[in-house]
This record gives sequence, structure tokens and C-alpha cells, in this order.
Amino acid sequence: MAAEPERISDDPLDWRGRPIRCRECSHVALNLEGLCRKGSACVRDRRAKRVDLFFRGHPHLADSYLDHVYFEVRARAARYASVLRLPPLLDDPEPEVRATVASRLPASRIAHLAHDPEPRVRIVAANRLEGAALLAMYSDPDYLVRIHVVRRLSPDLLTIAVHDEDPEVRRWVARRIPVERLHLLVKDPEPLVRLVVAERLPEDRLVAMSKDEDLRIRFTVAERCSSELLPSFLDDEDELVRACAQARLEGN
Repeated sequence: MAAEPERISDDPLDWRGRPIRCRECSHVALNLEGLCRKGSACVRDRRAKRVDLFFRGHPHLADSYLDHVYFEVRARAARYASVLRLPPLLDDPEPEVRATVASRLPASRIAHLAHDPEPRVRIVAANRLEGAALLAMYSDPDYLVRIHVVRRLSPDLLTIAVHDEDPEVRRWVARRIPVERLHLLVKDPEPLVRLVVAERLPEDRLVAMSKDEDLRIRFTVAERCSSELLPSFLDDEDELVRACAQARLEGN
């Protein structure tokens, strides 16, 4: 279902919490022409969405707001401003501004943001950098950053992450690592990682997971394994696994 449009506020406030007065704005001419509106599309509003709507309608004005004192204005202006005006904002004190700039500048200009103190900025860098610069980001201390790294690294390089301390990172490794290297994750301590492995392993290699302690893994193996392995599941401790094996044997 489509999201409902934001209701126009009857008493919108600026970033300092003061009521907005259109007659005091430098863009009063736009307002008189119906090209901006307080509570809806307004550069003085404290709500980022309304600021963004203003710049969406008037991108040519964005350059003049890159040094605005309110960070939401700078961040939204950076989305629409000339790329040539963005480099100074790489050192902006607000991470949202730096992240926006990182998403627009050439990757060659943002390599240093791989070491930004804010994870959200480093995530943007991880989605822009390539090659050795991307690989180096796998050492990031934040698991969300590492997830973005392993989602973009060449699958052949993912063996470096099979022992990552975070199970969600290893799940992404299991999804992308070449099939011939999935054996590295067969004994992973996290069941959800092993489940991904069981879903991807060729059927002739599933015997390695047929005695897994987790019901979900054994059930997946019983669903996918060769018919020769099915009898071993008829005595499984779980009824669902036994039923799956029995149904497949009867179907054969």
C-alpha cells in the first residue's frame, strides 16, 4: 500500500523551534508563486523531508545552502548541489552530511572515509570503494560495515571471513562463497549459517550435515539429499524429518 502524503502542518517550526514566517524568508517570491510552501516544501523547516522537497523543486538553490548552520539543510542540499562544491563537506562535523557527500563524489575522493569515526559513513564508503580499498575495510570493527564489505567482495575472497565473529556476517559469506568452499562453514557454530550451507551444498555432499543437531538443517538435508541418503532419516528423532524422508521415498 502506498504511503500517505505527509499532512501539511498548521504551525510549522524552523530548526530553532520558532514559527516560520514566509514574509521573513529570502524566498518569499517563490512562495507567492506557489513554488514553495511552509509546512510542506520549505528550506527553513526543521523537518528534513520538507527541506528535501524544497531542494527537489529548486535544485539550483542547493549550492548556496551547503554552509547552512542546520545540518539537515546541509545534508539535503548536498544531495542536489553541484558535485564540484561538495569536497569541503567531507570534513563536515555531521555524519549524515559526510555520508551524503560520500555517496556522490567519485570513489577516488572518498578513500579516507573508510576510517571515518561514524559507521554509517563507513558503510557508504564500503558500497563505493573497489579492489584493495574494499578488501581492507573487512577489518572494520563494526559488523554492519563488514556485512556490506562481504556483500561486495569477489566470492573468491570470502574465505577471509568464514571465521568472522558475527554470525550475520558469516551468513552473508555462506550465501556468496563459491560452492566448492562451503565445506568451510559446515560446522559453523550458528545454526542459521549452517542452514544456508545446507540449502546450497550439492546433494552428493549433504551427508556431511545429515546428523546436524539442529532440526532445520536435518529437515533441509532430507528435502534435498539423494535418495540413497533418505533411509538414514527414517529413525530421526524428529517426526517432521522422518515424515519428509518417508514421503520422498514413497514418491520415488
